[in-house]
Amino acid sequence: MRILLSVLLVVLMALTGVPVRAADLPYDPSIEVPPVDYGLQGGFYLRGSGALNVLWTQEHRGTCGCIEPATGAGYGYSLGAGFGYETGTGLRFDGTVDYLSNDGLTDGTNTLHLRSAVGLANAYYDIPLSGGGAAGGGFGAYVGAGVGAAWYHVNTTPANALLPDGSGWTPAAAAMAGVTYDAGSWVADLGYRLIYMPKISNYATPPNTPYYLNDNTVSEVRGTVRYRFQ
Repeated sequence: MRILLSVLLVVLMALTGVPVRAADLPYDPSIEVPPVDYGLQGGFYLRGSGALNVLWTQEHRGTCGCIEPATGAGYGYSLGAGFGYETGTGLRFDGTVDYLSNDGLTDGTNTLHLRSAVGLANAYYDIPLSGGGAAGGGFGAYVGAGVGAAWYHVNTTPANALLPDGSGWTPAAAAMAGVTYDAGSWVADLGYRLIYMPKISNYATPPNTPYYLNDNTVSEVRGTVRYRFQ
């Protein structure tokens, strides 16, 4: 009898338009749904670098106009800055400008002093080694390459009126590899960079004496800090 009355009551309420609903579930304000972390979705960054470098040349066309061997290597440093973008997929791109100083490359008589500004457009691939990957903390590694140009000024010692100072520009290319530690907003980087400059010269004209350094390589051990805009 009770079942029949309940059925009739439900039918009556449905016919009269009175809503039928189950009891509301209790609301607990202490339960919070954490936001979903999708990792690095792409963003811009600033970078600053400092390095120690070694300069070698493969061919020295000296004061005699013939090919002469270069003795030893030149040593120096570089300071640089740049601006870049991370895609969030491991690929990263930036533009860098470095001031490069190097002294000590010699032919046994004259010693070269090089001052250069090197501008490069670079691409990298970041490889997470620990932690959560890009922007997730932990150690990582990277490889990269760059192309651009170098503007330079050279002079030699001891002073020689026939070997004047000179300036010029040369195409430049670079290859990079290193390890990183990702702290979220900040990324620390210790790496190696090889810069190739096809030609360095004082471009003197007679009666002064020109000299040319062909197939030059600059090896750098470089520390970098990147700051992400988040």
